[in-house]
This record gives sequence, structure tokens and C-alpha cells, in this order.
Amino acid sequence: MDNMLLIIIFMGLVTYLPRMLPVVLLNNLKLPPFLESFFSFIPFAALGALIFPGILNSTGNPATAVAGGVVAVVLGLLRLNVTIVVFGGILGVYLFDNFFFYK
Repeated sequence: MDNMLLIIIFMGLVTYLPRMLPVVLLNNLKLPPFLESFFSFIPFAALGALIFPGILNSTGNPATAVAGGVVAVVLGLLRLNVTIVVFGGILGVYLFDNFFFYK
């Protein structure tokens, strides 16, 4: 049991240090405007790269998955709450599946 606690503590340190050190050491570093602009888009690009494959494989039918994804993108572009965007995407898949694909 003591070994398990030590393992958890060291795993926490190994995970935390690489995230904390750049924030502490590079806190006062001023980047050129181009790099600041470039880095500001990385979270959106990473989020898109993580979510898009999941959308295509979510329903078992790529057509309904794309329909739900399109509904979610449109609702997101309207700057609605993320909960509404998620439920809208689910509703889009449900409606598209039930009205355009008969089983």
C-alpha cells in the first residue's frame, strides 16, 4: 500500500512539473505579434482535430453524423451556449436519422 501511495505522488509530480515549469520560467517572455497570433489559434485547431474524427464515428452512419455536426457548427457560429450546441447536434442526428433513413 505504501508503494502505491509513492507511485501516485511521483506520477503527480512527473505530470505537474512539465506543465508548471514553462509557466513559471517563461512568465515574462514577450513574443512577437505574429507568434502571439499564431499561438492564439492552436486551442481551436487542437479542439477541431480531436472532435472531428469522433463526430464521424459517433453514430455508425456517416451521413447522420455529418448532419449532426453541421447543426452543431451552425449553432456554434450563432454563439449559443455550449449545452445548446451539444443538444442541437444530438437533435440534428436524431431528426436526420428518423426522417431521411428508414430502417
